[in-house]
Amino acid sequence: MRPYPIVVGADGTDSSKKAVRWAAHEAQRRGLPLRVTHVFDWEWREARFDTSHGYLDLAREQAESITAGAEFEARVVARSLEIEGDPVIGHAGARLLQESEQAELMVLGSRGRGGFASLLLGSVSQRVATHARCPVVVVRGRGDATEGPVAVGVDDSPAADLVLETAFEAAAARGAALRVIRSYLPVIPLWLENVRAADVETPAADAEERANLDEQLAPWRAKYPEVPVDVVLTHDSAAAALVEASAQAQLVMVGSRGHGVIAGSLLGSAGLQLLQHAECPVYIVRPVARKS
Repeated sequence: MRPYPIVVGADGTDSSKKAVRWAAHEAQRRGLPLRVTHVFDWEWREARFDTSHGYLDLAREQAESITAGAEFEARVVARSLEIEGDPVIGHAGARLLQESEQAELMVLGSRGRGGFASLLLGSVSQRVATHARCPVVVVRGRGDATEGPVAVGVDDSPAADLVLETAFEAAAARGAALRVIRSYLPVIPLWLENVRAADVETPAADAEERANLDEQLAPWRAKYPEVPVDVVLTHDSAAAALVEASAQAQLVMVGSRGHGVIAGSLLGSAGLQLLQHAECPVYIVRPVARKS
């Protein structure tokens, strides 16, 4: 059976070129094919009166040029990679979500062609990262970083094992250290209610939390003994700690769900904050959900 590809969305922007190069490296590392997808829309109001199909032909020509350019970018970093390119008509968010149903991983740039320059994340990337049916990487900040650890935020939810498995695999494949970040709020005396939790020293509670985390990490450390592990325990928010870690990391990872999220949400607050502010690529870990 042919393996499912890594799918990368391409639109010709600098952001998408970084995403294509990152996706090509990752596909080569995993031994998977790469699928380059450019989704193009065209002006339907004018097209209704275009009996010669000139508007569609022009849009398709531009789309094929963008796709060919993305394939070239991928070949520069991975010459022997199996690559297919396919411009398709439609709305970018909807079509990329459809592509995610047959992808091993979806890779996107942090900004698209539309929107406002002041926005830190394009609307298409946010929609796909939030609702895709496979793991998603949004390439932002230092997209070509190959130095530094892989950073991962871990809680004690049932999804933590998948996050840890993915993080240890990523660190091992890159020959990198793994920085495991656990954010928790200790019980604070009422007379300290106006003090930030991050500033309160609770050595006994910290020791207990660290022991629980060490127990959670033990089987993964045994499976990946070559991966150095650095544990960071913080009273700060997971989002703040992970954004800070992204400044030195080559990849930052987080689960698609967290504690305290709104029912029905597919991405927790830490993930949303990372997509907006991280200084390196962000990997949203989630199970692959194939349509039968």
